[in-house]
Amino acid sequence: MLNGTEVLLPIGEADFIQWNAFNGSAMMPGKPMTAVVGFSTISYWKLVAALLVLYLTWEQAYFLASRKKKSGKMLPGPHYAVPFVGGVIQMVINPFKFWEDQRLASFPGLSYNSILGKLMVFSTDVEVSRKMLSVNDESSLLMAVHPSAKAILGPNNLAFMHGPAHKAIRKSFLALFTRKALGTYVELQDGIVRAHISQWLAANEGREIEIRPFIRDMNAATSQHVFAGPYLDDEAERAKFSAAFMDMTQGFLAFPLCMPGTQVWKGKQGRLFILGVLRKAAARSKAAMQLGVEPRCLMDFWALRCLEEIAEAAAAGMAPPGHTSDEAMADTVMDFLFASQDASTASLVWLTAVLAERPDVLAEVREEQARLRPDPSATITGEVLNQMTYSRQVVKEVLRYRPPAPMVPQITQADFPLTEDYTAPKGALLMPSLIAASMQGYKDADKFDPDRFGPERKEDVTCAKNFMTFGFGPHYCVGREYATNHLIVYLAILATSCNWTRRRTQASTDDSKNWLYLPTIYPHDSLITLHRKAVPSA
Repeated sequence: MLNGTEVLLPIGEADFIQWNAFNGSAMMPGKPMTAVVGFSTISYWKLVAALLVLYLTWEQAYFLASRKKKSGKMLPGPHYAVPFVGGVIQMVINPFKFWEDQRLASFPGLSYNSILGKLMVFSTDVEVSRKMLSVNDESSLLMAVHPSAKAILGPNNLAFMHGPAHKAIRKSFLALFTRKALGTYVELQDGIVRAHISQWLAANEGREIEIRPFIRDMNAATSQHVFAGPYLDDEAERAKFSAAFMDMTQGFLAFPLCMPGTQVWKGKQGRLFILGVLRKAAARSKAAMQLGVEPRCLMDFWALRCLEEIAEAAAAGMAPPGHTSDEAMADTVMDFLFASQDASTASLVWLTAVLAERPDVLAEVREEQARLRPDPSATITGEVLNQMTYSRQVVKEVLRYRPPAPMVPQITQADFPLTEDYTAPKGALLMPSLIAASMQGYKDADKFDPDRFGPERKEDVTCAKNFMTFGFGPHYCVGREYATNHLIVYLAILATSCNWTRRRTQASTDDSKNWLYLPTIYPHDSLITLHRKAVPSA
């Protein structure tokens, strides 16, 4: 007993004993000492407070050390890391301001922040960003996606693949985007886009609508029809298929908890339903291709290639590649469908919103369309689309001006040197900014100017390294030509069938200039009024 305080002594098999001077207890002669289990309430909270102070001190020290360069200078960013949560609260409340502040803090170079106790290194340096995206070694870097990504997308998603298996499946994808395949897709895209624009006009001509959900539905229908159309022939199943995709998307916007009843759980169930439908589609597609049916969708073009790979493996006495199974094909086509959904929808919305306020650009698009397509009701073919030089410039400028996926996060698996002066520690979250890259190098980069990609200025050549809308390195988007063609088809049909205007919200003029993170970026408002365009008389 020391001045009425507790004394802890090691004894026998017990770790400690507690002896309180005021409890009136006394050691009985000849009796062994016994441990009193537990601490007093005051001691318990003292311990909690001590551990909390210790953790907070360690956290601040960690971020201080982690942002320090070899030269002794510090990466710019917050003066201190907000305990436990970091910048998450600001990022959720106002993501546009959060990421703009981060961009301005780092430009042109690197900055730091903390996200739920994890170090985030944000890059506006084009060369460093390309370095972040160029690694295909899972011992160095891995793509870091949403905390719920594996629950929603499944462990076999392309985003989680690396090494030989990843290279093999991407090589197999070459058969999906040949000129013949892309030409088939263009004609399918034409039919779906026309049908949806006709529906918009029939139901809403002259009425202001928020165009985003309409475009999303059109894009979902197009993707499904192009990727697996003939095999999604059950009406009830197709309706549930679309709803399942919506559940998956909503899962990424919800709190990352996968338990029955949560949105993440619903997203997972949606994925399982979609995989079941696509497994049947893959089997039907292979059967059709074996019978000599002409390919009618992406699934068919891939089934043809997979059957060839299976035959090649059999001739060599080897097992067929893993990606040729019905299950693997279903997983991959689901990935294509999901990847094409938000990014393409965002770009289609930006295309509509921007051109509503650029009549000069729209006039040039219409001149080109009239020259190449004197009969605007005729189906667009791949051959005609390839001649739409100016329309392609417009689409490419939309993709540069507002890259739909603003960042491609990576997570370090070991200390990773980013510059000669700074090495990101193991476990750091790397954020290469595609938006920052697209706003450097180009002349008047903050202006929408399709002429920059014309034959006179050729900024698509001189600034090629800055155009990273489709990523860079081993995970470079394999469907870039498909996505670009989809935007061109939509632009061609919209320009020749509609006039449209956009109203910016008056109550929040500043917000109207910014964009939303959903999680791809959209205009803050895309309030559009459509009118049917008069067909010129012969």
